Amino acid sequence: MTMQHASTDIAFRTAQVVDGLKDLEGPLLPILHELQEEFGCVPPEALPVIAEALNISNAEVHGVVTFYHDYRNQPAGRHVLKVCRAEACQSMGGDAIATQISRALGIGFHETAKDGSVTLEPVYCLGLCACAPAAMLDGEVIGRLDAGKIDEIVQEVRS
Repeated sequence: MTMQHASTDIAFRTAQVVDGLKDLEGPLLPILHELQEEFGCVPPEALPVIAEALNISNAEVHGVVTFYHDYRNQPAGRHVLKVCRAEACQSMGGDAIATQISRALGIGFHETAKDGSVTLEPVYCLGLCACAPAAMLDGEVIGRLDAGKIDEIVQEVRS
């Protein structure tokens, strides 16, 4: 499939999603969720299609996509590891944990491993402050992170 053909398919599918959801009150977030579910991200070429259909500016759509950290412009890896960067986790050694995880995976925040196994993302509070430092792997929270748990996480995402 050529790049032009893929872009046309995305625009066509985006128009279908928008058409199905545009009558909701506040349709932008449901549309973005649906596109991310389908494509694994919110493709940049979908933004002008959404803006035109909802009669809002491209900047407005882009602003919403970039404001919410869960929206991506590239598909994530097979696993998504979110590491808490909030103050409680930082005070319990979160900076060192984040560095260890980054080194062990060979990627930084907002990056996906070359083999597509894992995407590493920062998150600002998972609500596990009493069990800091914390992370979330594929929607499952992990508290009291230490070297042993980091090794387990790395092994799981690499398998």
